Amino acid sequence: MHTILLVTILCLMFVLLLSNRLAPYKVFLTACALLVLLGVLPVEMALQGFSSETVFTIALLYVVVGGLRDSGALHLLRRYLVGSPKSQSDAVNRLLPVTTILSGLVNNSPVVATFTNVAQSLSKRYSIRLSKVLIPISYASILGGMCTLIGTSTNLVVDGLVKSQGYNGFHMFDLAYVGVPIALVGLVYLKLVAPWLLPNRKSSSEQFEHVREYMVEMVIQPHSELVRVSIQDAGLRNLSSLFLIEIERNGHVLSAVRPSTVLESGDRLVFAGSPESFLTLRDIHGLTLADDHRFRLAGARSDRRLFEAVLSPSNNIVGKTFKESRFRHRYSAVVLSVSRHGERLTGKIGELKLEAGDTLLIEAQKGFLMRYRNSGDFLLVSKLADSDRTDEKKSIWALSIFVAMVMASSLSILSIFEGSLVAAGLMVISRCISFEDAGKSIDYSVLIVIASAFSLGSAVQYVGLANILSNVLIETVGTPLMALIAVYVTTALLTELITNNAAAIIMFPVALSVANEFAINYEPFAIIVMVAASASFLTPTGYQTNLMVMGPGGYRFSDYFVVGAPLSALVAIMAIFLVPFFWPLSN
Repeated sequence: MHTILLVTILCLMFVLLLSNRLAPYKVFLTACALLVLLGVLPVEMALQGFSSETVFTIALLYVVVGGLRDSGALHLLRRYLVGSPKSQSDAVNRLLPVTTILSGLVNNSPVVATFTNVAQSLSKRYSIRLSKVLIPISYASILGGMCTLIGTSTNLVVDGLVKSQGYNGFHMFDLAYVGVPIALVGLVYLKLVAPWLLPNRKSSSEQFEHVREYMVEMVIQPHSELVRVSIQDAGLRNLSSLFLIEIERNGHVLSAVRPSTVLESGDRLVFAGSPESFLTLRDIHGLTLADDHRFRLAGARSDRRLFEAVLSPSNNIVGKTFKESRFRHRYSAVVLSVSRHGERLTGKIGELKLEAGDTLLIEAQKGFLMRYRNSGDFLLVSKLADSDRTDEKKSIWALSIFVAMVMASSLSILSIFEGSLVAAGLMVISRCISFEDAGKSIDYSVLIVIASAFSLGSAVQYVGLANILSNVLIETVGTPLMALIAVYVTTALLTELITNNAAAIIMFPVALSVANEFAINYEPFAIIVMVAASASFLTPTGYQTNLMVMGPGGYRFSDYFVVGAPLSALVAIMAIFLVPFFWPLSN
């Protein structure tokens, strides 16, 4: 009975994740709760993931990486390691190897965010097509993450599961035997083959350059019916296919204006919408077209900035319209334009239903970047025409702390948990990151997914589903090598359907059960789960960095499959050959 309930919960979870109706952490947390309420799993086992050393290690590493980012250490590394490439080929040659190396030691997301901003800056100066660069950057970061134990949270999760079963865990650079050869071959593919498969398409930034065509500025005359009337009462809040972006009054800009704001004579109103909808404004007495447009996307107003932000799947406004989500009130910002799947959306922005991966052109106060760059609401936030400021003293401190952590962990002086705990503390003490920003740098939604997925993994083992699946697998394939291949393929497919960490946690008990049934070494099965769970190249949703570059690169879903399918096959073949070579199947 419990097995049937567990299979039902897992199937419902997969359906909800594929539908994108709920954020992943909500789906996993609900599944975890159902396991307890239906008696499938004892409470103490269901809560093990929330007290897991692995979860706390990942949280601490988020703080360490936050220190590297906030101190400017990542920008310092970028400056010295990447320099200033002046062509598309030169950019690929410099960016990809550095991205791979850094991603082997640092969480992928901030590395990809940093180099996405670099690529955006270079594209404006040297006419580099972002659609030819950003998917390779994301894939290079995934390849780098396979090379070390801290390269991706998936590796730490599987290592934690191995230790929970009473086995010895893996060392910092054990995965390099497999990860480095795969990364080298993958980089050659991204350099020589991928350019022929990548689209030549406009990025979101290029699409936003033309958003000025969809704006109009109107001036309120002294005799206008709008004078001393609120925006709500004037009927300017619910215009068809139009919305009010901002008001300029006496040289000051009022952005994200509220419905209760009272209009005055001489106010300059900036509207956005479809060109034909502007005709409705002519019917308002005393509202005339401005003959000198002042609104500029590249404007250097002291109280206004323009940002590009990629919507995260964990943001609870996904699936809602801007109006339903109260975007202005929530973020004190207005959305000027939206890009999705390589196309800028048209129509009334307030009525657009939001999707994960949407790229938003946002106008907000200058503090928006600092408030939301570490937020789980957005995968990427970048300021248009931004310039890097680096405090070299703090950068060197942050790099020194990080290098010391890696050395101490790799030489077994400290465990990875202990090393990350000391490093995170030193990052705060040395002011490489503030205590407040340290808390904001942690992606709690990812931690909830991992902790809840631990419960699912325990349930798969506890009710005997792992043994059932392993027996079916053994009867189907017959030999240990074929079982290894089957585990790889299944894990890789699950990664594309759900998340990499969840796929690894659910498949590990099955893989371990297969190894026990064959009475062979568990290590190759643990390593193959790590590699397969990270090798997400087929869809933008399988890995966070893939979704992060979708909007800025102007990509569609099909682009990932076209470029990623050959790379997925290449990685699979190499992993299946190398893993048994370095970790023999026989004990």
